[in-house]
Amino acid sequence: MERLEQINQHFAPQATKFGVNNFVHVQQAPADPILSLTTGFKNDKDPKKVNLGVGAYRDNNGKPYVFPIVKKVEQQIVNDPTLDKEYAPIEGVADFITGSRQVAFGWDHPDVNSGRVVTCQTLSGTGALKVVGDFLKKFRNAPIYISKPTWANHNAIFQSSGLEVREYTYYCPKSKGLNLDGMLKDLANAQPGSIVLLHACAHNPTGVDPTPEQWHKIAQVMKENDLFPYFDVAYQGFASGDLATDGYGMSHFIKEGFQMVIAQSFAKTMGLYGERTGALHVVCSDNATAEKVLSQVKIVIRSNYSSPPVHGARIAGKILTNPENRAQWLTELKAVTERMNSMRHALKASLVKNGCKGNWDHVTSQIGMFSFLGLTVKQCETMISKHHIYMTSNGRISVAGLTTANVDYVANAIKDVVDNVQ
Repeated sequence: MERLEQINQHFAPQATKFGVNNFVHVQQAPADPILSLTTGFKNDKDPKKVNLGVGAYRDNNGKPYVFPIVKKVEQQIVNDPTLDKEYAPIEGVADFITGSRQVAFGWDHPDVNSGRVVTCQTLSGTGALKVVGDFLKKFRNAPIYISKPTWANHNAIFQSSGLEVREYTYYCPKSKGLNLDGMLKDLANAQPGSIVLLHACAHNPTGVDPTPEQWHKIAQVMKENDLFPYFDVAYQGFASGDLATDGYGMSHFIKEGFQMVIAQSFAKTMGLYGERTGALHVVCSDNATAEKVLSQVKIVIRSNYSSPPVHGARIAGKILTNPENRAQWLTELKAVTERMNSMRHALKASLVKNGCKGNWDHVTSQIGMFSFLGLTVKQCETMISKHHIYMTSNGRISVAGLTTANVDYVANAIKDVVDNVQ
């Protein structure tokens, strides 16, 4: 009886000078581990500090980068007297809808204008993931399998949509590459009809991508087990510098006749982080089904945020639907990927030069913005506390945070923790 009274008192509203505290029972939520790194970095006064935790591109001076083509097109938009700030349609800005679909499928792909693909603008990739999650919960309601490991926010997004989240094997810590056998086994044993989230390219956090031949095997197992593909496309063009190369997995699944969904972001590939510019695509069996799916997706969007923001979508739309602008963007995108790749090679060379124990081939065999170094939690913590190099506790670094000025410092810090910390 005494225990029941204690519980009742704990949950009972408490009086304050503003009246009864109706939220006294609310517990402090844990801080986001990645965003907390940025806060720690900003508060760090050490002049040698390095931020390898942020998931945003930085130039060789460690500064945020705005694509020149984005600046050019944005100025045109600002000076266009015909544009206003009226609401966009629920499905988004027309030019962006067309352009985003062309990026995902290819400019000459027959499905771009076939009518069987539903496309809606979303609040970047995260918004696409959530809208699709809500839609799939309502109309498919099957478990969703995510890779182990995956982007930290995937689990929270799909749980908030009410989906049951399960994992499939992906990364091999020993080889620091893809555990294809484990992945195929888990997919073969997955509940038939389940949803499988696949990273189209530049896997986050590992930087490990399937080869074309491995994509073929993955598709075959998924087809045999009636699994539904859900591609997260945050880095198309940001891995190899080529849209078609980075989109190979998606293209193969479409070629094999899969119906599927795609969550697409232009945060990284155009540097439109704060504009929240993304899209979802649903590949349906026919046009009539696509019309029904679009009507239901629009209801999900309407109840979430009603309509998407226009500014970033106008920028992306004018880049993607104008051949000259698009060519300039692809050139700039290629330059960005080449800088990140050069930093991978520089880091590996520095680790070899300083005699750091172990094989560091994975630094250059992995691809995209992130590299999974293979450091322990304690080693990662020491990188922060001793060397002021900020990175996530799972050993992931953002290659974009490396520069010609800091890469040797980072390599020497890695050697120190490998030699002295378990």
